[in-house]
Amino acid sequence: MTITDWIHAIAGFFILFSLSLGVEASPLFHSSYWLLFTAFVGANLLQFGFSKFCPLGAILKALGVPEQRRQI
Repeated sequence: MTITDWIHAIAGFFILFSLSLGVEASPLFHSSYWLLFTAFVGANLLQFGFSKFCPLGAILKALGVPEQRRQI
């Protein structure tokens, strides 16, 4: 998986997880403040769309995750 694949997967997981903890209709409801985390992830995705900079991408790059798929 490439950096972009990981960013999409992790962001999607964080959004679904924080919604499950922040929406009162969810059986896993904990606090509506979890919706702030959902907004934070969404804001990061929005700013990435304009600036092409993502803090998670920098972390993944430092960990050695490839930026492009290998050519066979």
